[in-house]
Amino acid sequence: MLSLLHIENIAVISRADITFGEGFNVLTGETGAGKSIVIDAIGAIIGQRTSRDLIRTGAKTARVSAVFRDLPDLPWFREQGIAPDENGELLIERAIQADGKNLCRVNGRPLLVTQLRELGCQLLNIHGQHDGQQLLDESCHLDYLDSFGGTQPQLAAFQERYARVRTLRGELDRLRMDDGEKARRMDTLNYQIDELERAQLQDGEEETLTARRDLLRNAERLTRAMDGAWCALTGGDDGTGAAALLAQAAEELGQGGRHSPDLAELARRTQELRYEAEDIAEGLRDLRESLDFYPGELDELEGRLDLLHRLKKKYGGSVAQMLEYLEKCRQELDQIQFSEERMEQLEKELGRALEEARKAGAELSRVRQEAAGRLAGRIQSELEQLDMPKVRFQVDFAPKEGEDGMDATGMDEVRFLMSANLGEELKPIQRIASGGELARIMLALKNVLAENEQVTTMIFDEVDTSVSGRAAGKVARKLFHVAQGKQVLCVTHLPQIAAMGDVHFCVEKGERDGRTYTAVEQLDRARRREEVARLTSGDAITDTALQGAEELLCQAERYKEQFAGKGPEGRKKR
Repeated sequence: MLSLLHIENIAVISRADITFGEGFNVLTGETGAGKSIVIDAIGAIIGQRTSRDLIRTGAKTARVSAVFRDLPDLPWFREQGIAPDENGELLIERAIQADGKNLCRVNGRPLLVTQLRELGCQLLNIHGQHDGQQLLDESCHLDYLDSFGGTQPQLAAFQERYARVRTLRGELDRLRMDDGEKARRMDTLNYQIDELERAQLQDGEEETLTARRDLLRNAERLTRAMDGAWCALTGGDDGTGAAALLAQAAEELGQGGRHSPDLAELARRTQELRYEAEDIAEGLRDLRESLDFYPGELDELEGRLDLLHRLKKKYGGSVAQMLEYLEKCRQELDQIQFSEERMEQLEKELGRALEEARKAGAELSRVRQEAAGRLAGRIQSELEQLDMPKVRFQVDFAPKEGEDGMDATGMDEVRFLMSANLGEELKPIQRIASGGELARIMLALKNVLAENEQVTTMIFDEVDTSVSGRAAGKVARKLFHVAQGKQVLCVTHLPQIAAMGDVHFCVEKGERDGRTYTAVEQLDRARRREEVARLTSGDAITDTALQGAEELLCQAERYKEQFAGKGPEGRKKR
């Protein structure tokens, strides 16, 4: 769960420390006070995209840090080799700098934003007020169903077979060309193959030729240097070079070394120098001979390298790539020349691949159909608790249109249908659901999907939009019940939801020294009554409004006591 959140220089929040509790946490405040900034700060902590525009005016860096505790053994911990400390706490820090750079750390270890995002999706879920629009997008419905049904193994098996179908069909499409196109392609391939074969390319020759060319270009200077060095070592015709002089010195020292160990050692070292000088002279002679070249060799090298340069522009950046391209051309030419036989073979392979894909697709559809029945039942049960007892919810299946009746998602077109009132036929959600109904359906769906997730914290940012009256009370109770299994943070404008919270924070905006500041305060019982009254009646908080707020709080407290009185079997363990 999210235990502590520290915010520094995020928008209008100069500094804030928020200690969240277990269960149901609510945040209230006037519109524009900065409630969503708190959610943005939490989003930054879990790796969501941020902008340097979040940095408070006049500050160079914005910082957010959070402490999580009581976390399960998440897969991310094993993958990254990071785990909570000995106290079971995980500290996440993120600094957003004015130049757009981000510095992220988990328990002091630097991370990339992408790594932080992978961790974040395993820590908590944020559900915003616009999530309901996803329900109107039928392309999202299949993802919801797959997430609920846990169809990933069947989907992966199908996609592997479907990829084979796509590969075979693409190869067939390339071979299915008219005679004119086939003749033109063969002419092109024959020309390219002939040009490359005539070049008689050899892998690595360009490097060898370049080295030889550079050597010949500097042959005169190299020859002069080697000849001078060789003469100095050997003495040339008169034989009085360094090697001969060293031999003479070694002999003289050797004579003296019969009477002096020190001279004997110097004689030995001088003899070694003589041998080294002779070896160098031999090496110079061999290297000098390698510089021998015939007239026109340099021109031939330049011409060959120029040919390779021109061919590289057409067929690849290196000789190895050109040889690879030549082999591809030969293979394609063979395929076209023997296309009838190859097409027959591919059509047989495609038939088998389609059959395997359809079997995998049918199994995927079966699993989805079973999951759809369970999902519909769970959603209807949730909606009954959200004051929609007459609603009917159904997952509608239709065969996929298009080639082969499948795509990468499978063979199913899926959409959610509902009937909000008794006697009305089932219709697509976007055609009949009101804003309040949409909010409750999304809440029900998110609650059901979260049951299969390891996340310990769920955040609802004004998901109660367009909900009022008795439905608001139902939504409040639903959020409270969700908070018995997970920590819940809810930004709300509804007094019914605010009254049901276990911990209540108020976000207030004020001015000081010509600057706007936002503060986050945890409310005691008396301040909660005032805030609930404000949510009910606005700024004019009358005695009647305070009495109504007190009644709401008392009703919530009685409900919680009643719920707790059901015993351990009546509630989930936090």
